[in-house]
Amino acid sequence: MILKGREVFWMSSEIINAAAPKKKKRKLTMPHIYLLLFMFACVCAIASWIIPAGVFDRVQNSAGKGVVIPGTYHTVASTPVTLFQLISSIYKGMLDAGNIIFFVFMAYASIGLIISTGAFNGLVAKLLKKVHGKYRTVIIPAFLLIIGIASSTIGCFEEMYPFIPIFVGITIAMGYDAIVGAGIVALATSIGYSAAFMNPFNVGMAQSIAGITQMSGAGFRIFSHLVMITVASIYMIRYALKVEADPSKSVVHGISFSNLEMDKEDLENHPFGIREKLVLLTLAAGIAVIVWGCKTRGWYFEELCTAFLTMGVISAIIMGWGPNIICGKMANSFSEIAMACIMIGVARAILVVLNEGNIIDTVVYGLSIPLSYMPKWIAGEAMLVFQTLLNFLIPSSTGMAVVSMPIMAPLSDLLGIPRQVAVLAFQFGDGLTNVLWPTASTPVICAIAGIPLQKWMKWFTPLFLLLLLTEAVLIAISIAIGYV
Repeated sequence: MILKGREVFWMSSEIINAAAPKKKKRKLTMPHIYLLLFMFACVCAIASWIIPAGVFDRVQNSAGKGVVIPGTYHTVASTPVTLFQLISSIYKGMLDAGNIIFFVFMAYASIGLIISTGAFNGLVAKLLKKVHGKYRTVIIPAFLLIIGIASSTIGCFEEMYPFIPIFVGITIAMGYDAIVGAGIVALATSIGYSAAFMNPFNVGMAQSIAGITQMSGAGFRIFSHLVMITVASIYMIRYALKVEADPSKSVVHGISFSNLEMDKEDLENHPFGIREKLVLLTLAAGIAVIVWGCKTRGWYFEELCTAFLTMGVISAIIMGWGPNIICGKMANSFSEIAMACIMIGVARAILVVLNEGNIIDTVVYGLSIPLSYMPKWIAGEAMLVFQTLLNFLIPSSTGMAVVSMPIMAPLSDLLGIPRQVAVLAFQFGDGLTNVLWPTASTPVICAIAGIPLQKWMKWFTPLFLLLLLTEAVLIAISIAIGYV
């Protein structure tokens, strides 16, 4: 057979290509969380060169917070964020979030002492002995409700971070995955804020600014809380049972959680003697003291740190541990939580950039304008969307309250919507987004649990949309009944 020149060329090319080593295809990887947060800061810095700078006039309220005066928005001289300011925002963010960072360090280490006593394991073991098979999933709604009540009443959020590793370990040992464990804590606290009964940090602040009787309207908020807990429980139970039946269906399948895993047999047979019971009694007494202090003495990070540290040390003494053991365990906890604490500061850098660019008030003003032209049925839902988006820029209950409520409260009067509904929309927008937006608590929760951020988002986004729809229905009901 005679080959033509072109055929010879193609054959030789194929031989060469076959012999040549094949280049590996580069897989797209999620940026490191520090890089991702800094990229958000970069976007905000660029926005400061495009969005007009503007501010509202503010006046101090009785609590010493600067409250926005409605109708006072005005543009100011542009203050675009420079490259030097962008880089220095990380340092400023660390300083700005210093009280939160230190609190998380101390609370995590203190609760870490309580967890390391095994008392919590013993309690769960006792519960698991009483329920079998698929009925074991009762642990999900049970703890969603317990933690949710703590969040709804005394405003626990960062204080619950130390419980994430223990729930991750428990749920993995039960045959579920890390998502279920982290979800119990994250969802309970966020739903607790969304439909808080008497949380002073969001309900109290928002109602005070709106001129509503403090802690009024609790009945509908309790109803909303139970509805949202039910929706979240059904979603999580279905997911947990699916993972138990087929571990490959887990969102985090293939990811190692060896540092958090518990032995199933050890969990189910964990001792629950007098010492473990005394530790749990100490924890319960400590929580009761914290409730009293927050309600009657206005306790905040300083006093809460003291309370948590006292609980942790007393629990360790009950177990018979010496000072060196106690300090060693706390040092290990500091190491475990360091990445998450630094993350808080990097996330706060985004807010530093927005503030230095003077564009937060401009965004708030721009978003509020369309609301004034909507009928009340639509405006109520639009308020929910507005507050949900705003929490990306201001991931702080009190901070968001002093910026948005002075605008939303009088606007609700113009639209014929009860101010209580405006407060409810604020709560809904503030709560769930704390475990959705990267500027809020999401990166911290993922870091503590060892869950990649993109995996959490893949799992949580459908549930978030479902709960957001639930909130929209609750807003419609509140308007229909004239919620006051």
